[in-house]
Amino acid sequence: MQLSLFPNENITIAETRPNGAANKLDSIDRRFHDWYRFVLSFPPHLVRQYIDKFGINSEGILLDPFCGTGTTIVEAKLNGIPSIGIEANSIAHFASSVKVDWNIDPNSLIRHARQIAKQAKDIINYNGNSSLRTLPEESSKLLLKNSISPLPLHKSLILLDQIENDVIPYFKRHELLSFAKSLVFSISNLHFGPEVGVRQVKNMDAPVVDLWLKEVEKIATDLRYARYKEVPATIHHVDSRQLADHLLPESVNAVFTSPPYPNEKDYTRTTRLESVMLGFIRNKEELRTLKKSLLRSNTRNVYKGDDDDAWIAKHTEIQAIAAEIEKRRIELGKTSGFEKLYSKVTKLYFGGMARHLAELRTFLKPGAYLGYVVGDQASYLQVMIRTGQLLADIADSLGYRIISIDLFRTRLATATRKQMREEVIVLQWPGR
Repeated sequence: MQLSLFPNENITIAETRPNGAANKLDSIDRRFHDWYRFVLSFPPHLVRQYIDKFGINSEGILLDPFCGTGTTIVEAKLNGIPSIGIEANSIAHFASSVKVDWNIDPNSLIRHARQIAKQAKDIINYNGNSSLRTLPEESSKLLLKNSISPLPLHKSLILLDQIENDVIPYFKRHELLSFAKSLVFSISNLHFGPEVGVRQVKNMDAPVVDLWLKEVEKIATDLRYARYKEVPATIHHVDSRQLADHLLPESVNAVFTSPPYPNEKDYTRTTRLESVMLGFIRNKEELRTLKKSLLRSNTRNVYKGDDDDAWIAKHTEIQAIAAEIEKRRIELGKTSGFEKLYSKVTKLYFGGMARHLAELRTFLKPGAYLGYVVGDQASYLQVMIRTGQLLADIADSLGYRIISIDLFRTRLATATRKQMREEVIVLQWPGR
């Protein structure tokens, strides 16, 4: 599809680089972004393209209402643009807020981290392996089985204690983010492909402290190149469907974001190990509370009393898709509790997005552009859901102008092995 917002450009986003590289993190983009990020985060180069195309500069505010680990917010700050992020997932909110905190002296950070490292190594060497530290049982039950082996867990808990209990809290957030990064990608047994899983060959031991220190050093190196330190970047820990207490009317110049897709992916499962280790969730009740704050995009976070589906009760195409999913479930004899919720969660997802887009209108300046990165799905019994087209239709019904639906890339569906579209829906808010 042509970028109709920009009539002189007769290209699609996908044509600007090879499809396989479209979602890759370029080497030049690793600074700040690579402190910690979701495996399937959209790339910084995509944010830059739309910052340029939307004409956003230092006098405007860029909003990401599903900011995840902060790709849009970090990229905005790197370009001197004030930004606001909204994120309900605790670990993602923590990560994104640390990634835009550049007022840390890198040399002092390194010196402090090396002191912590020495203390942790001394305790590890003194204690040996005779009595291994473990997580509380209610916390341990939240983890994927064998997420982390006993000895690396023991060492990690000792290191974590030294970081948490140090008398100088100034560096703690950056050191904890380094801990989360090294824990997931170097110390644990987890792998991502794209779902989170546990490796067959377990990491029975690891140089935990050295791996953590390496990540701290990467942060310190990046901080030496930090510009625009004073450019505001605020991340609110809140549900994206509840913005009233966190944004000013007609204050947002542009939006660029990627909400969850309507699939069976439990986003809290992807970040479970670090969320538990850092104490963001400690038991089933806290996990339940977290899931309730998220947009309903999978059956693991559907609860009695959810009513976002009322927002799309008269949308005939979404109702037809939900009916087709339920019909397919009955034909295939699928009877589990989760399978019975497939049609319900489809309606809740699009209803939640309608609720979000409706509330957002109050905070947009007239003429504000919006970009939503979404993908087609066939997760529910292989019934096709054209996410971009449906969200564009919802936005149109709420008074937004549909500027274009730009192809970002295609990807191979896990279940069907078919190519699925990922797109950027470009909207404009004309004002009331």
